[in-house]
Amino acid sequence: MPTCDSLRDAIEAVDEATGSYPAYYMINCAHPTHFISVLSAGESWTKRIGGIRANASRCSHAELDAMTELDSGDPDELGRMYRAIRGDLPGVRVIGGCCGTDLRHLTAIAEACVVNEETCSG
Repeated sequence: MPTCDSLRDAIEAVDEATGSYPAYYMINCAHPTHFISVLSAGESWTKRIGGIRANASRCSHAELDAMTELDSGDPDELGRMYRAIRGDLPGVRVIGGCCGTDLRHLTAIAEACVVNEETCSG
């Protein structure tokens, strides 16, 4: 996160300050490899995550900023990662793509998660 707070700390701080007012939180503009390691399944704060819009590329934001060509990553891998995340975080109900994603990525995500909902819901 730009503030250097952990995702957990940020969610818990906002919930504490607002009486848990947000309906849910979303993770966006990062590839799953950048955040999957901090998502400890079963911890109460992770139940507040309701959406993910991941980047297509595994590159850091600094690397992406320096590129002259778009890195579209691997759409099928991204779909598999979404399925794994949704298996650990059943509260995720909004899925989509962010930087570098296109129809190929959204199709792979849908095929991995929406079309095979029984696989995704744990």
